[in-house]
Amino acid sequence: MNVSLLKKVIPFVLLAALVLALVCYPHTAKAETAQPVVISVWNVDTFEGGRGSRTSFLKRVAQRAEAGQEGTYYHIVSYTLSGVYESFSRGETPDILSFGVGVGQVDAVPLGRTFAGSDLAVPWCRGAYYLFSLADDLPESGTPSDSVVLSSGGENLVEASAYFAGIEGKTEESLTAYLDFLGGKYDYLLGTQRDVCRFSSRGVTVYSKLLPAYCDLYQYVSILSREYADACLEFVALLLSEDVQATLSEIGMYPAQDAQGRTVGAFLTPQDLSERVERLHTGTAERELDMLFPAVSQP
Repeated sequence: MNVSLLKKVIPFVLLAALVLALVCYPHTAKAETAQPVVISVWNVDTFEGGRGSRTSFLKRVAQRAEAGQEGTYYHIVSYTLSGVYESFSRGETPDILSFGVGVGQVDAVPLGRTFAGSDLAVPWCRGAYYLFSLADDLPESGTPSDSVVLSSGGENLVEASAYFAGIEGKTEESLTAYLDFLGGKYDYLLGTQRDVCRFSSRGVTVYSKLLPAYCDLYQYVSILSREYADACLEFVALLLSEDVQATLSEIGMYPAQDAQGRTVGAFLTPQDLSERVERLHTGTAERELDMLFPAVSQP
Protein backbone atom coordinates (compact mmCIF):
# COMPACT_ATOMS: atom_id res chain seq x y z
CA MET A 1 0.00 0.00 0.00
CA ASN A 2 1.47 3.38 -1.02
CA VAL A 3 1.89 6.24 1.41
CA SER A 4 -0.88 8.34 -0.14
CA LEU A 5 -3.47 5.59 0.20
CA LEU A 6 -2.33 4.86 3.74
CA LYS A 7 -2.89 8.48 4.74
CA LYS A 8 -6.45 8.27 3.43
CA VAL A 9 -7.25 4.98 5.22
CA ILE A 10 -5.86 5.79 8.67
CA PRO A 11 -8.48 8.46 9.58
CA PHE A 12 -11.30 6.04 8.75
CA VAL A 13 -9.69 3.29 10.87
CA LEU A 14 -9.29 5.65 13.81
CA LEU A 15 -12.89 6.83 13.48
CA ALA A 16 -14.16 3.26 13.36
CA ALA A 17 -12.14 2.42 16.48
CA LEU A 18 -13.56 5.45 18.31
CA VAL A 19 -17.14 4.57 17.38
CA LEU A 20 -16.60 0.97 18.49
CA ALA A 21 -15.21 2.15 21.84
CA LEU A 22 -18.17 4.47 22.42
CA VAL A 23 -20.62 1.71 21.59
CA CYS A 24 -18.95 -0.92 23.73
CA TYR A 25 -18.13 1.18 26.80
CA PRO A 26 -21.70 1.72 28.03
CA HIS A 27 -22.35 -2.01 27.80
CA THR A 28 -19.22 -2.73 29.81
CA ALA A 29 -20.23 -0.21 32.48
CA LYS A 30 -23.75 -1.58 32.57
CA ALA A 31 -22.44 -5.11 32.95
CA GLU A 32 -20.28 -4.02 35.86
CA THR A 33 -23.16 -2.29 37.70
CA ALA A 34 -25.61 -5.11 37.01
CA GLN A 35 -23.85 -7.50 39.41
CA PRO A 36 -26.55 -8.67 41.85
CA VAL A 37 -26.18 -7.94 45.57
CA VAL A 38 -27.41 -10.69 47.89
CA ILE A 39 -28.14 -9.61 51.47
CA SER A 40 -28.16 -12.44 54.01
CA VAL A 41 -30.85 -12.26 56.70
CA TRP A 42 -30.74 -14.73 59.59
CA ASN A 43 -33.83 -15.23 61.74
CA VAL A 44 -33.28 -16.67 65.22
CA ASP A 45 -36.43 -17.47 67.23
CA THR A 46 -35.66 -17.68 70.95
CA PHE A 47 -39.24 -17.47 72.24
CA GLU A 48 -42.60 -18.76 71.08
CA GLY A 49 -44.45 -16.74 68.50
CA GLY A 50 -48.17 -16.52 67.93
CA ARG A 51 -48.97 -18.65 64.92
CA GLY A 52 -47.26 -19.24 61.61
CA SER A 53 -43.61 -18.51 60.98
CA ARG A 54 -41.62 -15.34 61.53
CA THR A 55 -39.13 -16.58 58.95
CA SER A 56 -41.91 -16.91 56.36
CA PHE A 57 -43.12 -13.43 57.24
CA LEU A 58 -39.62 -12.04 56.62
CA LYS A 59 -39.53 -13.80 53.26
CA ARG A 60 -42.70 -11.99 52.23
CA VAL A 61 -41.17 -8.68 53.30
CA ALA A 62 -38.03 -9.57 51.32
CA GLN A 63 -40.09 -10.04 48.15
CA ARG A 64 -41.52 -6.57 48.57
CA ALA A 65 -38.09 -5.09 49.24
CA GLU A 66 -36.65 -6.76 46.14
CA ALA A 67 -39.45 -5.38 43.98
CA GLY A 68 -38.35 -1.86 44.88
CA GLN A 69 -34.62 -2.38 44.35
CA GLU A 70 -33.14 -3.54 41.07
CA GLY A 71 -30.36 -6.07 41.49
CA THR A 72 -30.72 -6.46 45.27
CA TYR A 73 -31.91 -9.73 46.79
CA TYR A 74 -32.55 -10.81 50.38
CA HIS A 75 -31.77 -14.39 51.38
CA ILE A 76 -33.75 -15.32 54.50
CA VAL A 77 -32.47 -18.26 56.56
CA SER A 78 -33.80 -19.68 59.84
CA TYR A 79 -31.28 -20.45 62.59
CA THR A 80 -31.56 -22.08 66.00
CA LEU A 81 -29.82 -20.42 68.93
CA SER A 82 -27.16 -23.14 69.03
CA GLY A 83 -26.74 -22.88 65.27
CA VAL A 84 -26.11 -19.16 65.34
CA TYR A 85 -23.60 -19.57 68.20
CA GLU A 86 -21.72 -22.15 66.13
CA SER A 87 -21.70 -19.88 63.07
CA PHE A 88 -20.52 -16.90 65.12
CA SER A 89 -17.68 -19.01 66.53
CA ARG A 90 -16.50 -19.61 62.96
CA GLY A 91 -16.59 -15.90 62.21
CA GLU A 92 -19.70 -16.21 60.04
CA THR A 93 -22.26 -13.43 60.40
CA PRO A 94 -25.23 -12.23 58.34
CA ASP A 95 -25.83 -8.79 56.90
CA ILE A 96 -29.08 -8.51 58.88
CA LEU A 97 -29.95 -10.38 62.07
CA SER A 98 -33.52 -10.93 63.31
CA PHE A 99 -33.39 -12.32 66.85
CA GLY A 100 -34.91 -12.66 70.29
CA VAL A 101 -33.28 -12.44 73.71
CA GLY A 102 -30.42 -14.84 74.38
CA VAL A 103 -28.30 -14.38 71.25
CA GLY A 104 -25.66 -12.28 73.00
CA GLN A 105 -23.55 -9.36 71.79
CA VAL A 106 -23.05 -8.71 68.07
CA ASP A 107 -21.10 -6.06 66.17
CA ALA A 108 -24.02 -4.01 64.89
CA VAL A 109 -24.41 -0.75 62.98
CA PRO A 110 -26.39 2.17 64.52
CA LEU A 111 -29.94 2.24 63.15
CA GLY A 112 -30.77 5.88 63.68
CA ARG A 113 -33.51 5.02 66.18
CA THR A 114 -33.40 3.72 69.74
CA PHE A 115 -35.17 1.18 71.91
CA ALA A 116 -34.55 0.69 75.64
CA GLY A 117 -31.50 2.93 75.43
CA SER A 118 -29.80 1.22 72.47
CA ASP A 119 -29.60 2.25 68.82
CA LEU A 120 -28.14 -1.09 67.69
CA ALA A 121 -31.34 -3.16 67.81
CA VAL A 122 -35.04 -2.33 67.61
CA PRO A 123 -37.99 -4.74 67.71
CA TRP A 124 -39.89 -5.41 64.50
CA CYS A 125 -42.61 -7.37 66.28
CA ARG A 126 -43.49 -8.26 69.84
CA GLY A 127 -45.57 -10.51 72.00
CA ALA A 128 -47.19 -9.85 75.38
CA TYR A 129 -47.74 -11.48 78.74
CA TYR A 130 -51.27 -12.19 80.00
CA LEU A 131 -52.95 -13.64 83.05
CA PHE A 132 -55.66 -16.09 81.96
CA SER A 133 -58.60 -17.60 83.80
CA LEU A 134 -61.44 -19.90 82.71
CA ALA A 135 -63.75 -18.01 85.07
CA ASP A 136 -64.57 -14.32 85.32
CA ASP A 137 -62.53 -13.94 88.50
CA LEU A 138 -59.29 -12.25 87.47
CA PRO A 139 -57.87 -10.45 90.52
CA GLU A 140 -56.98 -6.78 90.49
CA SER A 141 -53.52 -7.60 91.85
CA GLY A 142 -51.70 -10.69 93.07
CA THR A 143 -52.89 -14.29 93.18
CA PRO A 144 -52.43 -17.25 95.52
CA SER A 145 -49.07 -18.81 94.58
CA ASP A 146 -50.43 -22.36 94.45
CA SER A 147 -53.14 -21.43 91.94
CA VAL A 148 -50.93 -19.99 89.17
CA VAL A 149 -48.77 -21.71 86.57
CA LEU A 150 -46.12 -19.70 84.72
CA SER A 151 -45.65 -20.70 81.09
CA SER A 152 -41.99 -20.91 80.00
CA GLY A 153 -41.56 -21.13 76.22
CA GLY A 154 -37.97 -20.14 75.43
CA GLU A 155 -35.23 -17.81 76.60
CA ASN A 156 -37.74 -15.18 77.75
CA LEU A 157 -38.16 -14.57 81.48
CA VAL A 158 -41.73 -15.35 82.46
CA GLU A 159 -40.56 -15.10 86.08
CA ALA A 160 -39.74 -11.42 85.51
CA SER A 161 -43.24 -10.82 84.17
CA ALA A 162 -44.67 -12.44 87.29
CA TYR A 163 -42.38 -10.39 89.55
CA PHE A 164 -43.36 -7.03 88.05
CA ALA A 165 -47.05 -8.02 88.08
CA GLY A 166 -46.90 -9.05 91.75
CA ILE A 167 -47.73 -12.68 90.94
CA GLU A 168 -46.19 -15.89 92.27
CA GLY A 169 -46.55 -19.32 90.76
CA LYS A 170 -44.93 -22.54 89.58
CA THR A 171 -43.01 -22.48 86.29
CA GLU A 172 -43.74 -25.21 83.73
CA GLU A 173 -42.89 -25.80 80.07
CA SER A 174 -45.28 -23.91 77.81
CA LEU A 175 -47.45 -26.73 76.47
CA THR A 176 -47.51 -28.53 79.83
CA ALA A 177 -48.61 -25.33 81.56
CA TYR A 178 -51.34 -24.78 78.97
CA LEU A 179 -52.72 -28.32 79.32
CA ASP A 180 -52.52 -28.31 83.14
CA PHE A 181 -54.43 -25.03 83.19
CA LEU A 182 -57.14 -26.39 80.89
CA GLY A 183 -57.27 -29.57 82.96
CA GLY A 184 -58.07 -27.63 86.11
CA LYS A 185 -54.78 -28.16 87.94
CA TYR A 186 -54.35 -24.38 88.18
CA ASP A 187 -56.88 -21.55 88.36
CA TYR A 188 -54.69 -19.11 86.45
CA LEU A 189 -52.14 -19.23 83.67
CA LEU A 190 -49.50 -16.56 83.20
CA GLY A 191 -48.89 -17.02 79.49
CA THR A 192 -48.26 -15.16 76.27
CA GLN A 193 -49.66 -14.36 72.85
CA ARG A 194 -48.96 -18.01 71.95
CA ASP A 195 -51.64 -19.07 74.43
CA VAL A 196 -54.07 -16.53 72.96
CA CYS A 197 -53.68 -18.33 69.62
CA ARG A 198 -53.93 -21.76 71.25
CA PHE A 199 -57.20 -20.86 72.96
CA SER A 200 -58.58 -19.39 69.75
CA SER A 201 -57.71 -22.41 67.60
CA ARG A 202 -59.25 -24.73 70.19
CA GLY A 203 -62.37 -22.62 70.59
CA VAL A 204 -61.84 -22.18 74.33
CA THR A 205 -63.39 -19.15 76.01
CA VAL A 206 -61.02 -17.57 78.51
CA TYR A 207 -60.79 -14.34 80.43
CA SER A 208 -57.51 -12.48 80.17
CA LYS A 209 -55.69 -9.50 81.59
CA LEU A 210 -52.73 -7.87 79.87
CA LEU A 211 -49.62 -7.59 82.07
CA PRO A 212 -47.84 -4.52 80.63
CA ALA A 213 -45.31 -3.84 83.39
CA TYR A 214 -42.68 -6.07 81.78
CA CYS A 215 -42.08 -7.68 78.39
CA ASP A 216 -39.09 -9.38 76.77
CA LEU A 217 -41.03 -10.98 73.93
CA TYR A 218 -39.40 -8.83 71.26
CA GLN A 219 -38.06 -9.98 67.91
CA TYR A 220 -35.27 -7.52 67.21
CA VAL A 221 -33.54 -6.53 64.00
CA SER A 222 -29.91 -5.41 63.74
CA ILE A 223 -27.66 -4.56 60.81
CA LEU A 224 -24.23 -6.20 60.92
CA SER A 225 -23.00 -5.29 57.42
CA ARG A 226 -21.20 -2.03 56.78
CA GLU A 227 -20.49 -2.81 53.14
CA TYR A 228 -24.18 -3.15 52.29
CA ALA A 229 -25.57 -0.85 54.97
CA ASP A 230 -27.80 1.09 52.54
CA ALA A 231 -29.51 -2.03 51.19
CA CYS A 232 -29.90 -3.32 54.75
CA LEU A 233 -31.47 -0.06 55.89
CA GLU A 234 -33.96 -0.28 53.01
CA PHE A 235 -35.09 -3.68 54.28
CA VAL A 236 -35.30 -2.55 57.91
CA ALA A 237 -37.25 0.59 56.96
CA LEU A 238 -39.80 -1.53 55.09
CA LEU A 239 -40.02 -4.03 57.95
CA LEU A 240 -40.77 -1.22 60.41
CA SER A 241 -43.14 0.63 58.10
CA GLU A 242 -46.78 1.09 59.12
CA ASP A 243 -47.86 -0.91 56.10
CA VAL A 244 -45.90 -4.01 57.12
CA GLN A 245 -46.53 -3.58 60.84
CA ALA A 246 -50.27 -3.63 60.15
CA THR A 247 -49.97 -7.19 58.82
CA LEU A 248 -48.32 -8.75 61.89
CA SER A 249 -51.66 -10.24 62.93
CA GLU A 250 -51.01 -12.80 60.17
CA ILE A 251 -48.49 -14.45 62.51
CA GLY A 252 -50.25 -13.62 65.78
CA MET A 253 -47.74 -10.95 66.79
CA TYR A 254 -48.14 -7.27 67.64
CA PRO A 255 -46.68 -4.03 66.22
CA ALA A 256 -43.46 -2.89 67.82
CA GLN A 257 -44.52 0.73 68.33
CA ASP A 258 -46.98 -0.16 71.11
CA ALA A 259 -44.24 -1.43 73.44
CA GLN A 260 -44.33 -0.32 77.07
CA GLY A 261 -43.08 -1.21 80.55
CA ARG A 262 -39.68 -2.67 81.38
CA THR A 263 -37.58 -5.20 79.50
CA VAL A 264 -34.04 -6.62 79.39
CA GLY A 265 -31.29 -5.69 76.96
CA ALA A 266 -31.40 -7.16 73.48
CA PHE A 267 -27.81 -8.47 73.54
CA LEU A 268 -27.90 -10.81 76.52
CA THR A 269 -26.81 -14.44 76.72
CA PRO A 270 -28.90 -17.16 78.42
CA GLN A 271 -26.49 -16.93 81.36
CA ASP A 272 -27.10 -13.17 81.66
CA LEU A 273 -30.84 -13.81 81.67
CA SER A 274 -30.59 -16.52 84.33
CA GLU A 275 -28.58 -14.18 86.55
CA ARG A 276 -31.31 -11.55 86.31
CA VAL A 277 -33.95 -14.05 87.42
CA GLU A 278 -31.73 -15.10 90.32
CA ARG A 279 -31.37 -11.49 91.41
CA LEU A 280 -35.14 -11.09 91.38
CA HIS A 281 -35.48 -14.16 93.57
CA THR A 282 -32.82 -13.00 96.03
CA GLY A 283 -34.13 -9.43 96.16
CA THR A 284 -30.88 -7.85 94.95
CA ALA A 285 -32.25 -6.58 91.63
CA GLU A 286 -33.86 -3.52 93.21
CA ARG A 287 -30.46 -1.87 93.67
CA GLU A 288 -29.88 -1.68 89.91
CA LEU A 289 -33.38 -2.04 88.56
CA ASP A 290 -33.06 0.54 85.79
CA MET A 291 -29.87 -1.07 84.52
CA LEU A 292 -31.05 -4.67 84.73
CA PHE A 293 -34.59 -4.01 83.52
CA PRO A 294 -34.63 -0.71 81.61
CA ALA A 295 -37.80 1.05 80.55
CA VAL A 296 -38.55 0.78 76.86
CA SER A 297 -38.81 3.74 74.49
CA GLN A 298 -40.63 4.04 71.23
CA PRO A 299 -38.67 2.48 68.31
